[in-house]
Amino acid sequence: MLCKRKGDEKMGILVKGKWQDKTLAALKNEGIKADGSFRNWVTPDGSAGPTGKGGFKAQKGRYQLYVSYACPWASRALIMWSLKGLQDYIGLSVTDPIKGDDGWKFSAGADPVLDARHIAGVYVKAKPDYTGVASVPVLWDKETNQIVNNESADIMRMLETAFDELTGDQVDYYPEALRPQIDELNAYLDKSLIGQLSKVSSAKTQTQATYETAVKNVFSVLDELESRLSKQKYLLTDDIPVESDWRLLPTLVRFDIVYYERDHCNLRRLVDYPHLWAYARRLYQTKTVAETVNFEQIKVHNYHPIIPLGPLENWQA
Repeated sequence: MLCKRKGDEKMGILVKGKWQDKTLAALKNEGIKADGSFRNWVTPDGSAGPTGKGGFKAQKGRYQLYVSYACPWASRALIMWSLKGLQDYIGLSVTDPIKGDDGWKFSAGADPVLDARHIAGVYVKAKPDYTGVASVPVLWDKETNQIVNNESADIMRMLETAFDELTGDQVDYYPEALRPQIDELNAYLDKSLIGQLSKVSSAKTQTQATYETAVKNVFSVLDELESRLSKQKYLLTDDIPVESDWRLLPTLVRFDIVYYERDHCNLRRLVDYPHLWAYARRLYQTKTVAETVNFEQIKVHNYHPIIPLGPLENWQA
């Protein structure tokens, strides 16, 4: 999934390693096939993961994580990187919140590994003739000079366990006993909440009925989550959050400051849900998670050049 702001209809893509002001749909109409995602996995011993090839062993200092604070998908990976205490094990490169003419860009010196000026440069370094979207997050292998993975769900999951022997952090956010429920909940939230939020944004250029349907679908899910959280602290347990909780947090962080205002998804705010609001702040205040959230960059990305002052909400309360 992609990170878009108002007016981002022409996001731009790489075509045979060259940046072009086109969309994937336009590429498809021209009969040009985009490359697939990078789907290798870092594992404790370097063996192959669920997809891709092997050879990516968990080692201190070997990998670099490329993210944007503005992108909710990158935020998922960033949260897990922080939760699992990987700050001294995996380097971090953060893009500017405003995209340049060539997509996600870096300020000078922001990428100490490749000295890239754009995320597109990271993709071209990995595959000179790459065709497709230059998205974040990206997990880069400094040893072999290639992209390990650029799927947020994959990166989250490998960061959860691959480095445990090195860091000593054994907290399991994907416990075996709950895996079927976690997988089911992940799929449900991606389709019924996050997918519907995307429809709300696009529906504003279509019909009133389409917009209203999408908005009502979003709040139906939020109402359901509020009911669920009135009975327990987290989505699946009353003890500790699981992977599904952390995947949901970036959406909740952006709800009042982006979706409510920018997309007119405004039946209710997050703060109008007492249990959901308390839950979101509980996650935000866990360990170092708050350090992965940059409200100002989220607003700059979504509203530039006029940045709203509000809303005034206390996530630390």
